[in-house]
Parts: sequence; C-alpha cells; structure tokens
Amino acid sequence: MLGQQFYHETMRKVVVSFGTIFNNINIVRKNNSGAIIQKMKVPLAYGPAQKFLTRLDNDPSLKNKVAVTLPRIGFEIANLAYDPVRKLNRVQKFKKVKSTDKDKLDVQYMPVPYNLDFTLYVMAKNSDDALQIVEQILPYFQPDYTITINDMADMGIKRDVPIILSSVSYEDSYQGNFEERRAIMYTLTFTAKFYLYGPVTSDKVIRTVQVDQFTDTKVNAPSREQRYTVTPNPASADADDDFGFNESTSFFEDAKNFDPESGTDK
Repeated sequence: MLGQQFYHETMRKVVVSFGTIFNNINIVRKNNSGAIIQKMKVPLAYGPAQKFLTRLDNDPSLKNKVAVTLPRIGFEIANLAYDPVRKLNRVQKFKKVKSTDKDKLDVQYMPVPYNLDFTLYVMAKNSDDALQIVEQILPYFQPDYTITINDMADMGIKRDVPIILSSVSYEDSYQGNFEERRAIMYTLTFTAKFYLYGPVTSDKVIRTVQVDQFTDTKVNAPSREQRYTVTPNPASADADDDFGFNESTSFFEDAKNFDPESGTDK
C-alpha cells in the first residue's frame, strides 16, 4: 500500500482557493464632508497573526518611516481532521479511458473526506477600516460559501468545496502610551470540507464477458451445458463511449470445458 509516490496537490488547491476569496478586498477613507480621499487594496498574506503583531511591537515609535502596513489580512491552517459523516463507499471507483492507450482504464478509488480549518485575521489601526473589511466578508457566508475546485484534472473530477464560517471574535490590542501603535483585530474561523484522493492505477478494458453454466456438478470434471456471452456494440467502443451490448447464448453436449489460459474449449 504505502511506498507508491503520488501527489495530487489537493490540499494546496484548497489553501490557494481559500486565500483567493479574500484577495480583492478594498477600503475607502473619507474626509468630514464625505469625499473619498483614499482608496486602497487590503494586502493578504499567509502567516499567523502573532507574526504581524510582533512586528508592530518591535517598531519603537511612530517616527519610523517603515512599519507594518495596516489594514492587513492574514490566514493560516489551524487543523486537519477526518470527517466520518461524509464517508463514501470505499470499494467504488472512478474510471476513465487512458489518454495514451484506449485499451486501458485509469482507475481510482473513492476519495476520503477531510475538514481543513482556517483562521483568518483582519488587522487594522482604526475601527472603520476593520469594519469595512469584515462587512465585505460576512454577507457571503450564510454560513457557507461554496467554491469549485478542479480536484483531479487527469480523471476529469471537479468538486464543490463548501467553506463554512464557524465564528467571529474581536480584539483591541491598544496598550501603553499615545505613541504606541494600535491594532484592532477580528478573528474569523472557517472549515473547508474537501476530499483527499489516492493513487491512480491502470486496468485493461473488459470487452468480453463469458459465463458457462453447468447442470451437473461433478467434482472432478464438471461439463458445461450452456454459455452466455456479452460483447459491446460496436466492438470498437471505448469505456466512456455511449454503446450497447450484443448478447448470445450457446448450448453444448460435447462435455468440453473452457480453458482460460489458452482461451479455447478442451
């Protein structure tokens, strides 16, 4: 089982897709008369909130010309857990005709359900900036927002991944004297329900099914009496084509039996 190398980048696709949702959030700032004086796109980065807060704490004063830009959005993976509620039949398979060999099938067992938890941080230096960002996020999660991921391009599998908003919390890290920077932070937790896929293997396409029936069950040499055969129609059909079947029934009195190694009756 283990030892066969494969990597479908499924988790990577989920992480990238999650970040893309929040990659185009903008805020505006207005003066007392209501005129827009500034419009900016909120930067997004992968990393824990403590990393950004530490940089804020290390800036000695507001006199420095270089500091962490606020507002800012950051996110990170919080947890990965198996989801038994969405378990699929483990013996079922996905099948697709191999692109390089029409006589073979790419075969893959049903995927395994997992939940990937994310923590999203919204950091701002004033309340209005933070509220603008949060208000552009929350209406889309009721409580879930569904994205479509190209899970397995080689197998032609696309799957909807619901991302569920679990909770929202608020924190104001304003401390100390007037010169120290303030950071308002909203923490949003999400759960993405996705599937992990195993390796892809190859099987030959079955073009003939043959069943021999016996009326006598002699232990040493039972003889067949009837043969039922099914072949595709047309015979050149691939596994993913729209095709019918040819069925035939033959009767025998020669006491012979089919030899699977030679493919003949003996």
